[in-house]
Amino acid sequence: MTLNWNILGHEWAVDMLQRHAARGEARHAYLFCGPPGLGRRTLALRLAQALNCQSPIDAGVPCGKCRDCKQIESMRHPDMNVIQAETEGGTLKVDQVREVQHSLSLKPYQAAYRVALFLRFQEANDNAANALLKTLEEAPAHAILLLTADNPEQLLPTIVSRCEILRLRPLSLSAIEADMLTRGVEPDRARLLAHISGGRPGYARRLVDDTAILEKREELLNDIQSLLAAPRVEKFSYADKLAKDKDAMRQTILIWLSYWRDVMLRVAGAETPLTNIDRNMEIESIAGSLDLSTARRVVSDLESALEKMDRNVNSRLLAEVLLMDLPKMS
Repeated sequence: MTLNWNILGHEWAVDMLQRHAARGEARHAYLFCGPPGLGRRTLALRLAQALNCQSPIDAGVPCGKCRDCKQIESMRHPDMNVIQAETEGGTLKVDQVREVQHSLSLKPYQAAYRVALFLRFQEANDNAANALLKTLEEAPAHAILLLTADNPEQLLPTIVSRCEILRLRPLSLSAIEADMLTRGVEPDRARLLAHISGGRPGYARRLVDDTAILEKREELLNDIQSLLAAPRVEKFSYADKLAKDKDAMRQTILIWLSYWRDVMLRVAGAETPLTNIDRNMEIESIAGSLDLSTARRVVSDLESALEKMDRNVNSRLLAEVLLMDLPKMS
C-alpha cells in the first residue's frame, strides 16, 4: 500500500502526481486510463486533494481530514464539478460540458484550484468531446481537468495530446488477495475475489461489499452454460429478455466474455491464471470439446457486441445473433 495517498498499487503514478502537486507543476489536464475498478477515480480525487488540502502532511501529501479533503473525497466540493453520463454505458452530452465551461472560468470559492472531474469520458458524444477540446485549449490557470477512460484510443487524439496520460495496469493477484485478507475475507474467498477482479482493487472491494454482484455473476454463468445446449426458441426468448435493459446486457456480456476468455486460454494450453477459478471444471470440459478457432470466434463475437452497443446498434438483433452463433453443445 502506498501509505502517502492510501492507494493500493500504482506507486509510480502516485510518486509522479505527488511531485507535480508538491512543486506547483500540476498540468492543466490529466487522463487516467485503465479498466473500471482499477483506481482511476480514486487517483484523480487524491490529486485534487493534494492540490487543495488545507493541512498537508508533507509536500504533495493531503491530510484527508480537512474540510477540502473531505468534500473532495465525497465529490461534493464547491470548487469541484463531477461530469458523467447518467448511467454506465450511457452518453455524456454537450450541455454537461458547457455547464462546466462557465464554472471553470470563475475564481475558486475556497480552494486553490477549480477541478472538473470527467468520469468515463469514452461515453462522451462527438459534440461533448469537441466542447471539451475547446475547454482544454482555453482552461484558466486556476482550473485542473481530470478525465477517466478505459483507454486513450477511445478519445479524440487532439484531447489525448493535451493531457498528461496515466495508463494504469491491473495489480498482481497476490496483491489483491493480500488486501482482501487484511479486510477479514477468509483465504479461499480472498483468492477467488482476486481472480474474479482481474487485478482491479476497486472491483474486488465492491465484490466484498455487495454480495448481489457475485450472485448475479453466478446466475449469468449458469445461463451461458445452459444456452450452449438450448434449442433455438429458448435462445430467442433469452435474447428478447436480455435486450430489454441495455446496461444489464452490457454487464452480462462482460461476464460472459471473462468466461470465454478462460475457455480460450484453456483450449490454447496457456499458463495464464483463470479469472473464473470456481468454474474450472466446466471450463476444462468446454475447452476439451472445442478447437481454438471456435473459442477465439466466441471471444471476438462478444468483444464486437460490446463495441456495437457503444454505437447504439439494435440490442435485440445483436443479442439474437450472439446467442444463435454460440457453439452447439449437448
